[in-house]
Amino acid sequence: MSDRSLTRRAALLTIAILWCAGTARAATAGASAPAATGAGGSPTAATPAVKPAAPSTPAVTPAATGAGGSPTAATPAVKPTAPSTPALKPAASPTPAVKSAAAPRATRAKRAAVASAVKAPGDSVQTLKGGQEGTVFRSLTIEGEDRIRIDYQRPELTLDVDPEQAPGLASGGPAAVLERGAPDFSAPLIGSTAREPSPYLAHPWLQRFTAGAVARFAPAVQGVERWRLTIADSRGDAVASFEGHGEPPRQIAWDGRTRFGLLAVPGLTYSHVFEAWDKAGNKRSFVGQGFDVSAYRVDSAEGPILVFSGAELSVAPGAPATAVAPIVLEAAGWINHGATADRRYRIVVTARGQEQAGALLGDAARQLALVTLGNPARIERQSKLDPQAPVAGTVVIAPVP
Repeated sequence: MSDRSLTRRAALLTIAILWCAGTARAATAGASAPAATGAGGSPTAATPAVKPAAPSTPAVTPAATGAGGSPTAATPAVKPTAPSTPALKPAASPTPAVKSAAAPRATRAKRAAVASAVKAPGDSVQTLKGGQEGTVFRSLTIEGEDRIRIDYQRPELTLDVDPEQAPGLASGGPAAVLERGAPDFSAPLIGSTAREPSPYLAHPWLQRFTAGAVARFAPAVQGVERWRLTIADSRGDAVASFEGHGEPPRQIAWDGRTRFGLLAVPGLTYSHVFEAWDKAGNKRSFVGQGFDVSAYRVDSAEGPILVFSGAELSVAPGAPATAVAPIVLEAAGWINHGATADRRYRIVVTARGQEQAGALLGDAARQLALVTLGNPARIERQSKLDPQAPVAGTVVIAPVP
């Protein structure tokens, strides 16, 4: 049984004892009170301490005698004011007085008992132990001191691990280290492509090199017996010719190859003459306007042959040293997408002077080495001098047979 229950029972027992004592004293006082007598020594009716609400039976006094001893009419001496039956009721009046006096003492005793039960022994520290009922609460209110300390007891962490016996940490020789996993050399290369663009990517949107014919002719003549088309360079020398009998085709294409097996030179101006003979042997000549040959590509069994003017090697003013001309980017795309990466190519530069030829050759080789796969040594160099060469020179990139 807890101390609080014992204290409460002691307080109730004290109140009961005090109440019984007060009742006993009130009963004793009512029994020892003397009866009241009249003037002649006869008893009179007892006068109640509390006035009753209404009389029930009036008290009768002894008959009075006259001077001669004869009785006279009975006259009530005192008008009754209280009934005789409820005379014992006022005896209970002391009981409330005793109860009211004992009530404060009982209340004080009860409060003291409760205070002693609630008060913590020693100081105001309260301990909540884990794992017991009553320690789980949703809210905590602190009254009085505004400090609270919470101590957590954690078990000691012990790792029973031997580093020398742990898997993967066993010592071994160089061969054992290499056998654990083969090095991956492709991952760093692939990862670098996310940050640095590859200079070896193709540029399909560049279409500076013309594929197929470098010039097309459409003669509009009829009724001829035979015909001939002659193409001449800027010096007047015939470099290519086409002839036939009957009506000429609607379109005649020139692929840029000369009758000597050479290639047409970009940057030069070419002209053409169309001649036609009728059945009577009459000849008519038509001289066409001059035309220029732009950069073009000729496909061969070894690889593409790329021909362009030296003026297209120039880059924008103020560009960095690693800048590459668009014509070289397109040429490198055709070389990099060839059959093998070790195919040898040759750069042939034709210019009017040695200094110009050396400058064009060095610039073309430097730019091509920046964007071409494989060993840069597979790109060979060659220069030619020609007084009749175009002013800007000519560059030819062709596979080595």
